[in-house]
Parts: sequence; structure tokens; C-alpha cells
Amino acid sequence: MASETPEAGEASTRGRAAGDGVARQPGMTDVARLAGVSAQTVSRTLAGHPNVKAKTRAKVLAAVEQLGYRKNNAARMLSSGRSRTIGVVTLQTAFYSRTNLTFGIETAARGAGYEISTATTASLDTAAIEDALSRLAEQGVEGIVLSVPLVHVSPRIEQLTRAVPTVTVDGSRTPATEVVAVDQTLAARLATRHLIELGHRSVWHVAGPEEWLDAASRRTGWRDTLQAAGLTPPPVLEGDWTPGSGYRNGLILGKIPDATAVFVASDEMAFGVIRALHELGRRVPEDISVVGVDDIALAEYCSPSLTTVAQPFTQMGALAVAHLLRHIADPGAAPEPASVEPSLIVRASTAPPPAGRGDRTQAGRPS
Repeated sequence: MASETPEAGEASTRGRAAGDGVARQPGMTDVARLAGVSAQTVSRTLAGHPNVKAKTRAKVLAAVEQLGYRKNNAARMLSSGRSRTIGVVTLQTAFYSRTNLTFGIETAARGAGYEISTATTASLDTAAIEDALSRLAEQGVEGIVLSVPLVHVSPRIEQLTRAVPTVTVDGSRTPATEVVAVDQTLAARLATRHLIELGHRSVWHVAGPEEWLDAASRRTGWRDTLQAAGLTPPPVLEGDWTPGSGYRNGLILGKIPDATAVFVASDEMAFGVIRALHELGRRVPEDISVVGVDDIALAEYCSPSLTTVAQPFTQMGALAVAHLLRHIADPGAAPEPASVEPSLIVRASTAPPPAGRGDRTQAGRPS
């Protein structure tokens, strides 16, 4: 039997799927077939696109009515000009922080009576983000939460974010967007200050990718806090958010005799660092203290439990949706950036430095 796509396999009317006796909802392909147009034309019509001819629009609406295709949503959108849908642009990744933030956005949006349409991008390339924004705009979303950092703001991105109310949650912005962000500089200060107050005279840093604004802000906060305490920042160890990069940097850090503390830019990288230190015979926290960022669910249950700076992902998602809904209601209002404060969660992975090593002012260097 020939394979079918999900839409091709849907019943073309309110009938039943062949042989199973189960009623199925008609799809966009069925509407297009009945109206004698393309599925893209159906999508544009339901999104209220101005370039659809009146005669074509009438055909599509008649097919929607006849088939009952998303009857309530389609009717509401066509009568009110509103889709009741929020778009989310997110990075295609399994990182806990991305997943949890998206969950927070979805929960808040649905609580406000909105559906979510997600467009993922495999990279931070400008063209990929433009494509994701364009796809959501063509669907007729009322607003967009941009959950990826904007490395470069192209004219197309600026045009799209002016056309559709947009809120960013990674600290990046265009002239037309609102920003909801965690104070990442403060996150780094909290972690670094905690280690200094324990008596460590040097704090190493395993950083996230430079192109991420969160990583850059954490790097700045770490460096500034050390310098404010009269301490010289050691060289930055470059990571990429993955546990593997944390492990590789942990193998370097564990061979530096004078290293007694490290601030790691994410919990997932911190797990890799701890594993490497364990393999090298460096105890945490007796020999080296480790602080992460995020407070993901596993942080409390690793061995030792991880001291970390918690980011309120659910609160961020709710705040982003609240700002977006305000922006949708009044697109001309001046943007109101909002910053969410992180908090330090002290667990078992940090302690004072080994006796006699807390007063050293010069960090070792990788061999």
C-alpha cells in the first residue's frame, strides 16, 4: 500500500477513515481540493492575507464551512481578524533551559486563551531566523516570542518584527521588539561573589558560546566581580553548552594545581566538569568548588548536589506572554523592557578552599 502524508490521509469531508470507522477531522489539503486552490492559498486566506482575491476567498470560506475545517477557530479568525495564536521561534535543541522556557510560554499563552505555533531553527544564522519569523507571519500569528539570540539584526528581521508584535527573551532586540530577560550579569556576580566569600582567591570560568548574549553577559559579570575584588581573572575556558564541552574543560581545569573554584555557565556543562574532575582524582568541593547556572531538575540530584544560580524559566515565559499580549493590544505603545532577577541556590558542590590555598592570588595556567 502506498504511504500517505498526514494531511493526505485525512478524510476529505466529515466522513470516516477507510476501514477503521473512526471519524477524522478534515485537513487543509481537503479544503484546498474542494475550493480548487492550493493549500498555500487556503493558509493565506485563513491568515487574512491581503493579496487573496475576493472570489478565491469566498471559495475557501465556503469549503471551510462545508467541511467544518477547524470550524470554530477559522470562523473566529475570519470574523474578528484574529487568529488567537502566538508564534514562538526557538532553537532546535534538547537543552533543558530552552525546553522549560518554551513550556512556560505555552502554559501562559493557553491560560490566556491563545494557541501556540512553534518555528524551530537549527542555527543562529540570520537567514534561518528570518525564515522562522516569515513562516510564523504567513500563518497569521498575532504576536511572536523570539526565544533565540539575535547575533545580527538584518533589515528583513527588523521588517518582520515591526509587522508582527514581537518580544525577545534572550536579551537581544530590534527597534520594534520588547525584551524580557534574566539579568545574566547578576547571575555571574552571584556565583562569583559566592566563591570569593568562601575564601577562593581565583575563580575560573567555563563560558558558553560567545555569540550567545547570555554567555557574553555571564562572562562580563564574572570578570568584573573578580576585578572589583582585586583579583586577576584567569583565562576563559570556552564551552558550547554541552556536557561534553564541560568534560573537556574539566580535564584541563583538573590539571591546574592552584585551581580551587570554577563558575560554569550552565548546569549541563557543570555536570561534565564534575565528571572530569572525578576521573582526575580532584574532589568536589574539597579540592575544587563548582557553581553552575540554570538550576535544572538534575542539579539537586547529582553527586555532589550542584550549587547553581536559578533562572525562573516559568516566570520568564509568563512575563513574555504578558508583555506580548500588551503589545498586541497596543502596538504603538513604547517598549517596556523587563528584567527577571536570578537567585543563588547553595548546595554541596561549594566549600572553602583547601587549607593554605585560599590566599593565593595568582591562578595557574593550562599546560
